[in-house]
Amino acid sequence: MEKDERLIATERLLEVMNTLREKCPWDREQTFDSLRNNTIEETYELVDAILDHNMEGIKEEIGDLLLHVVFYAKMGEEQGAFDYASMVNALCDKLIYRHPHVYGDIHASTPKEVLENWETLKLRKKKRKSGTLGGVPRSLPAMVKAFRVGEKAASVGFDWEKREDVWAKVKEEIAEVDAEIAARDHDKLEGEFGDLFFAMINACRLYGVDPEAALERTNQKFIRRFTSMEEAASAEGKMLHDLTLDQMENLWQAAKQDE
Repeated sequence: MEKDERLIATERLLEVMNTLREKCPWDREQTFDSLRNNTIEETYELVDAILDHNMEGIKEEIGDLLLHVVFYAKMGEEQGAFDYASMVNALCDKLIYRHPHVYGDIHASTPKEVLENWETLKLRKKKRKSGTLGGVPRSLPAMVKAFRVGEKAASVGFDWEKREDVWAKVKEEIAEVDAEIAARDHDKLEGEFGDLFFAMINACRLYGVDPEAALERTNQKFIRRFTSMEEAASAEGKMLHDLTLDQMENLWQAAKQDE
């Protein structure tokens, strides 16, 4: 029987990592700490490729992330802490444990039920003193963290009964922002803006919208339109700062019409 090509490729990657760690000065000097920022950058590059629906880019960036996984496993092996095999086996054990509806006799027929079981099993297995929210990574970007916090709180029933009810909270937070603007208390204003953002992110969650994707969609739309404004002004021999606000608004509206 021929060996699975996936296993052959994985063995090749592990051997390449061994060689690089032994013979390449840069690879040899890396540590968990020194590699961390590169891993974050590679993750964002994968996200960019996903947003662009660039399958070739996704393939490349997944490969780069896999390299980092193998790199960390190699360093763990060198320190006697863990190796690639123990890491993968631990992952498989965790996946089987957290999918009792597949590998056991628990019933879960919807994604929501699966997530609820997943969070319950995570808490039971790890016995976290920090509770339901303890597993949210501290280093997550604030928007992603807020979304995950809302998900985890909802998984134990702490959520609005009807998703429409979230808008009362959004309106309440807007009123509190207005109050702090009037009071001119910058510290409290920052806090109230945070509360408003948090409420809006929960609204996104309740309506099945990824807030990060939604905001990035708007970022890209703004960039396209603003660039179009600059190009239109340049075609007339002008810079944007040479124009009045009304003139810029006209260019903005024209950019919108062109889309």
